[in-house]
Amino acid sequence: MATLRGQQVPDAGGRPDSARGVCGPRRSRGPVDDLTITSGTWASAPGQVVLNEHMAIAGLGDQLTFSDAPGAPVLTVVGMARSAGDSADAWVSPAQLTALAKPGTVPDQQMLYRFTSAATDQQVAADRDELTASVPAGSLTSADSYLTIKLAADKTSATFVPFLVSFGVLGLCMSVLIIGVVVSGAVSSASRRIGILKAVGFTPGQVVRAYVGLALAPSVVGTLLGLILGNLAAIPILNRADEAQVAGSTSIAPWLDVVVALVALAAVAGAALLPALRAGRLRTTQALTVGRTPSNGRGRTARQVLGRLPLHRTAILGLAGPFARPGRSAAMVAAVVLGAIGVTFGAGLTISLNAVQDGMNRKSPGAVQVDPVPPPAITMPGMTHKPDIANMPAIEALITAQPGTRRFFSFGHTSVSVVGRAGETSVLAYQGDYSWGAYQMVSGRWFRGPGEVVVPSGFLTTTGTHVGDTITLANDNHRAQVRIVGEAFSVQESGMVILTDEASLNGLNAKVMPESIEIDIDLTPGTNQQAYLGSLGEALTPYGVPPVPGYTGLNGMVVSMDALALMLTLMLVAVAGLGVLNTVLLDTRERVHDLGVFKALGMSPRQTVAMVLWSVSGIGLVAGLIGVPIGIVLHDYVVPAMGTAAGTRMPHADIAVYQPAVLVPLLLGGLVIAVVGALLPAGWAARTSTAGALRAE
Repeated sequence: MATLRGQQVPDAGGRPDSARGVCGPRRSRGPVDDLTITSGTWASAPGQVVLNEHMAIAGLGDQLTFSDAPGAPVLTVVGMARSAGDSADAWVSPAQLTALAKPGTVPDQQMLYRFTSAATDQQVAADRDELTASVPAGSLTSADSYLTIKLAADKTSATFVPFLVSFGVLGLCMSVLIIGVVVSGAVSSASRRIGILKAVGFTPGQVVRAYVGLALAPSVVGTLLGLILGNLAAIPILNRADEAQVAGSTSIAPWLDVVVALVALAAVAGAALLPALRAGRLRTTQALTVGRTPSNGRGRTARQVLGRLPLHRTAILGLAGPFARPGRSAAMVAAVVLGAIGVTFGAGLTISLNAVQDGMNRKSPGAVQVDPVPPPAITMPGMTHKPDIANMPAIEALITAQPGTRRFFSFGHTSVSVVGRAGETSVLAYQGDYSWGAYQMVSGRWFRGPGEVVVPSGFLTTTGTHVGDTITLANDNHRAQVRIVGEAFSVQESGMVILTDEASLNGLNAKVMPESIEIDIDLTPGTNQQAYLGSLGEALTPYGVPPVPGYTGLNGMVVSMDALALMLTLMLVAVAGLGVLNTVLLDTRERVHDLGVFKALGMSPRQTVAMVLWSVSGIGLVAGLIGVPIGIVLHDYVVPAMGTAAGTRMPHADIAVYQPAVLVPLLLGGLVIAVVGALLPAGWAARTSTAGALRAE
């Protein structure tokens, strides 16, 4: 049977307090394992049931027959809910809970308490002991601390931190760089205006303040838009955090928006200060007489050297162009480098996350799965046998005889003690041909028989053991020694789980919980999964255990990270492209007179476009060669850090994702960013008339 909890009926217009017993005291402040309805409504009357959303045995509107309860009542599923503590599998109204209880029994009550001091396990344990002493002996049958739930929630959110910080730093550096380029370009293109301002009485300090203000004015608008878009983009992540239902708010605090705005504007002012100071230091006569074109002689050596190459004159002019403005070209290189780093890091992160997802799915590798004793005990149409562990041999015989079955194994949960560690540790006990059901391994190998175990990184860290060590399992004064042969990639139960052959538990009197058993079936190549499901389902109908497709879905956290990585990578690429566009446009406008001369000498619009694109191609290639290795180093640092935050080491295969098929496109990524960013200025240069260009200063 599933764990059922009584549900207080909400006040008019209100909602129930939490998943707790009927007689529990109403809380006076704050949520304590507050229930959240994810679909449907609350169970407020007899005949209704709300299921834990993690259970997949029924959907909204389905009817479940509880055959173990008096009269085998039929309940209609009216909602799906979740709670951080997973304190129950289903919730019903108080009246329905009483009706489900067997004659002569009283339903247990689940009481939720908020202690004044609960920041540590020791404080919670002390308060729990005091509570236990104040009630009749034997009243407390089990207890759990919110700190355990909070730890799991914190691990989930902590995995986001390393790559979010990385993207945030890259984005901030990119923004500062672009702001500096824009203001520097404004100073360069307005030198005569600066001279006029100084001629009419502006002091150097006033010029500096004017250009800093020139940067701050649009930045205020941009910051406000960024805060709005940032808050909207955070909604999916906050929804993910809401699933944890831990104490505290999962909304963005107003003070955080204020701090972000102030930091952003301070970064803008700092980036604009250097070019503004340069504007303030310009002498009046120099500013009035200097035009916008580069000084004579700049880039001449580069043109002479490049002229010896077997390239078209258009390509030589384009490649030599950046040497006329080395400072501006360096800024463009930096922008494309940051873009290449972002693309390399984002692509590698996405590949790694997909590999992590595949590793997680190894927990249940079968193409088809069967639960021999599904919780809760419900009556299915055509059922002639009550779900029971005694049916296991018959079910396995039907699976073996089913055409298309290649092999299968089963596993279930139990608990034992590990000598030297307090408390019990979960065990996944396997039977059958489990050789193909291996988890993704971090180190070592999958177990091959009794006496060998595989454990996650969390177990090794907590117990101080290593692959190759021998540990002692204990239960009911019985002991058995097993050897750790592998480190599995898994974060279930915070990594405190042991995977082994069920025979390893012989003599320990540790029984596998029947309702936890899962059979994973591997199909013969070429077998149609849907046809197999239908045929096996018909064969298993008398036992009420319909087969289901193997789980190949996506983990919500991985999906969220993939979406964030893609969004942030695109933002970095867009900003890098805009930096190239701004720099090339500024440079093209300054060289418009030269363009007029080239056009007068016969340069066609197509050659003009080619010249502009050639001027950024070298920068793009160099930036790619610089940015890609840095992006790889960043990826190889962040991904293990994410694993550490989640409580596991990462498999080497999930980190070493930069294969040649991935590296070649990434190395060309800088070139693509530079060329795409230069397309608009190149088009403008091609459309400029010869006469108009020659008249420009």
